[in-house]
Amino acid sequence: MRKIFETTIERLFADLATPAYVMSCEGGEWPAELWAALDESGFTLAGVSEALGGAEASWADMYVLVRAAGRYCVPAPLAEALLGNWLLSAAGLEGRAGAISVAASAELVLDGERVHGSVFSVPWGRNVEAVVAVARDSAGASHVVLLPRSSASELTLSLNVAGEPRDDLGFTGVQVLAHAPLPNGLHVDVLELGGAMLRAAQSAGALHALLDMTASYAGERKQFGKAIGSFQAIQQQLAVFAEQAAAAGIAAEAAFSESAGGLAAFTIAAAKISTAEAASVGAGIAHSVHGAIGFTEEYPLHLLTRRLWAWRSEFGSASLWSQRLGMQICLAGSVGYWPLLTSHGQQPLTRLSSNPV
Repeated sequence: MRKIFETTIERLFADLATPAYVMSCEGGEWPAELWAALDESGFTLAGVSEALGGAEASWADMYVLVRAAGRYCVPAPLAEALLGNWLLSAAGLEGRAGAISVAASAELVLDGERVHGSVFSVPWGRNVEAVVAVARDSAGASHVVLLPRSSASELTLSLNVAGEPRDDLGFTGVQVLAHAPLPNGLHVDVLELGGAMLRAAQSAGALHALLDMTASYAGERKQFGKAIGSFQAIQQQLAVFAEQAAAAGIAAEAAFSESAGGLAAFTIAAAKISTAEAASVGAGIAHSVHGAIGFTEEYPLHLLTRRLWAWRSEFGSASLWSQRLGMQICLAGSVGYWPLLTSHGQQPLTRLSSNPV
């Protein structure tokens, strides 16, 4: 299944998600043509069980879809739809076709069939039809809820540094489209954890695309009669970049592979840290090698670097996940350290009392 996914999605994005098309969608423009193709392909339902209308793909299978979305800077919530539908399916709810997103940060109260409260920084919140979130009932129990975006009483528009919508929505007594108790084994921060895994894979894809673009440019750009890629200083920078991109790719894929029975919190945290650090190093080297042309709007380098800068802090920064990971290791102690490393990261990470910037 993974090979089929990879071949099909690469062909679809190569045809439709061109740099010119991505640029035309910046600022919140909805990619109607691209989303229609994704919706028709059924990719958004890939992680849903067959009984509930999906393909029952594993996270290891879906890794190639999310990585490709990062590589091509796809201006649509494909990754978020995969996560949202996976959580709906895990809760025993039917997958939802069409444009859906997720809200990792939410203050919602479920009262019977209605919900009150707000969700924050929802990717493409202004454009999607529904939002998957976690709400608490009056007894404090957590529920997976599917909220109709059109019923939001408040909508605060915002963009990240890459020009992608990250909107806040408010709901007042809105009838939910579906809801179910949060499944056993999943924490209330499941969407934050899943979102971190998604951004790690998208960053890994973008890093490899950025490395290819930078190495190609270094081989073509001539200075003093020679390609700049022949200079030892440039070669050293590209070697460091390649090392960072490889490490990020391995870490991101490991997070997906180890999330077969749930979300591998420990491995996902490591992947988010690794890809965030690689994004900083890789983007810096790419702009250093490209020089002034890398800062022009016409040249597509910024499509990758601005997304890397945005994604490294979304769903938790490297500082946040580093502190959570460190706290977990300290709590495990010397006796529990090795079991912690070999347990596929299924146990939840200790939350911080306050999130570092």
